Amino acid sequence: MQADSAVRMAELMFAALREASLDPPGVSRASYGPGERAAHAIARAAAEEIGLEVETDPIGTLSMTLPGMNRELPPVVIGSHLDAVPHGGNYDGAAGVVMGLALAARLRRAGPVLPRDLVILGIRAEEMCWFPMPYLGSRAAFGLLPPDAPDTLRRTDSGRTLAEHMAEEGFDPDFIRQGRASLDPRFVHAFIEPHIEQGPALVEAGLPAAIVTGIRGSLRYRACKATGAWAHAGAVPRQGRRDAVLAVASLAHALEEFWRVAESGGRDLVLTMGEFWTDPAMHGPTRIPGQVTFSLDIRSEDPAVLQAAEALLRDQAARIEAERGVTIDYGPPLPVPPAPMDARLRAALARGAEAAGVPVMAMASGAGHDCLTFAGLGVPGAMLFIRNEHGSHNPEEAMAMADFAAALEVLAAAIGEIAA
Repeated sequence: MQADSAVRMAELMFAALREASLDPPGVSRASYGPGERAAHAIARAAAEEIGLEVETDPIGTLSMTLPGMNRELPPVVIGSHLDAVPHGGNYDGAAGVVMGLALAARLRRAGPVLPRDLVILGIRAEEMCWFPMPYLGSRAAFGLLPPDAPDTLRRTDSGRTLAEHMAEEGFDPDFIRQGRASLDPRFVHAFIEPHIEQGPALVEAGLPAAIVTGIRGSLRYRACKATGAWAHAGAVPRQGRRDAVLAVASLAHALEEFWRVAESGGRDLVLTMGEFWTDPAMHGPTRIPGQVTFSLDIRSEDPAVLQAAEALLRDQAARIEAERGVTIDYGPPLPVPPAPMDARLRAALARGAEAAGVPVMAMASGAGHDCLTFAGLGVPGAMLFIRNEHGSHNPEEAMAMADFAAALEVLAAAIGEIAA
């Protein structure tokens, strides 16, 4: 299968995926639901047509293998997830699986035979909007989930447990309960995750692809509270107010200034206060707000920046309490350490881009990915971003097939070195 026929195969797969999971105005592929099931069936059918060895593990992970010369060696694994957010786009996750299959199709038809197996992985349940557990499918495949996860995690749309949905799809929740694993990090030579870029960097740079330097770590605070005092809006002068909204506004200003200074110094950082509200049972146009609930999401490739942000939060809480009489309780953090991508794999992809004549840039991934699970277990990992307009997690995702083809050329040019 030549390059153009591999890209044509990919184009047909994307069309089939869209048709099978159409949920206007976008697509929906619920984890352990009909849309994800259909996506796995489409990937399996393509793999069987190519002539790959296909199997599904007890939790639904789809493995599609192109045999290499020495089958005793740990394989190169290329993959991503096949679920999608409600009414989302067609390419998030799926592009990685489809690109792996397109590469396998080219190698199957024209060679070369790699020194080790190439495994294309269709991973379950990556999108946290369905079950409140990040990277559920990849973590389950490595045996990393708590034993009670099948019975305590409930899908957000149905309220039913993970165990119920797994059993309904024909899979075995006891596999998780017993702490079993279908993947062994010691038997993965490298993990490559092609993925659409979910921000505007490649569009703004006018480039088709990027080599990811690392996946940003994060500090997430899901239920922060600022507590002051409710009071009459007309009766209390400025100095006597314990206004929770102004307190959090002061915190937001300090965080943005911290971000500006970090950015001007070339430090990687993004900050988001995605939720912010006063109690609708208490607030009103003539009441000084006595409490605000808010969230914080702080991300960086640099652990030192995350540590500095954590220290800043403590300092700002003390300052605000002293100045405004408002206490700030961030609650427990949900920390995720940064995951730098493997230097050897990044260099191989860079040489592949040069050989293929594809201009690329280096950039951090702000979103989390299954690659983070692999890298966290010591598996050498790399990500290849594909240009995508209009962001992600929305029906306007727009990945041009020409950009997909360019990224495929990079991967095809690099795979021999990666598999060596």
